[in-house]
Amino acid sequence: MSEPDFDWTLIRSFLAVMEAGSLLGASRRLHASQPTIGRHVAQLEAQLGCALFERTGRGLAPTRVAYRIAEDAQRMAEGAHGVARAIAGTRQNVSGSVRISASQTMAFVVLPEIIGRLRAANPQIQVELQATDTVANLLRREADIAVRMVMPEQGSLIARKLGTSKIGAYASRDYVLRRGQPVAPPELLQHDLIGLIDDDVILRGFAAGGIPATRESFAVRTDDPLVVWQLVRAGLGIGFLADKVAKRDPSLVQLIPEVGPTMPVWLVVHNEIRGNPAIKVVFDFLAAELERELAPVRVG
Repeated sequence: MSEPDFDWTLIRSFLAVMEAGSLLGASRRLHASQPTIGRHVAQLEAQLGCALFERTGRGLAPTRVAYRIAEDAQRMAEGAHGVARAIAGTRQNVSGSVRISASQTMAFVVLPEIIGRLRAANPQIQVELQATDTVANLLRREADIAVRMVMPEQGSLIARKLGTSKIGAYASRDYVLRRGQPVAPPELLQHDLIGLIDDDVILRGFAAGGIPATRESFAVRTDDPLVVWQLVRAGLGIGFLADKVAKRDPSLVQLIPEVGPTMPVWLVVHNEIRGNPAIKVVFDFLAAELERELAPVRVG
């Protein structure tokens, strides 16, 4: 009789439930959804032909079978981590300079910590971070890798969708205390709005909702999204900021959560240089980190 061919993903989920005592706790440890963890455990139980957990008032209690296989499963985990460390060790030998182009907000708020982890894992790779809201032209090699909010149309570019970025309406707590809090989208026009000079994304969103906003509806306009953020923090009005950015700032309050567009986020590289070892390492690292950063927060 042949030995069962267990999927490592099932074992990892099983161990997480063992350690956490619940599907919720395991999902938080692995950054996965509860249904996914539950499905993994059910698949493993089906392969073994027996139950691994019993539901109790306090969560999931391991059965005797679960305790019996936990030691071997832990050895599998240690082996998998060893393989990951070995792969990381080989990648540390990769060297070179890679230029990344990203929006000013992404470069200022999100990427620094990610690049720090990238450099810690790959100290021989140098990074050039180009912070600009002008779409970098990868065809002319203005950048090696770009983080974009629009899908490129050129066939020579490889694009990977990483997730979405929600834009919301935010104001400082001082502004809300002074001017009150709007509760419906049309009420936004009764407030001081802050926006970008040359970006009509928010105006299109207003129009789609039947709200007659114009450029003149914005009391303050700037050409820099980071300045929008600081103007909102200073209490000058209501601005439209990426949720992932604004929610890091405790001085801001989200207004009317349903307001604001959702923008796709793409990681792009030219097909001809995708195979470059340093660029491949950086591309794969950014993809994994940004997918995790952009993942929606799961509740319950």
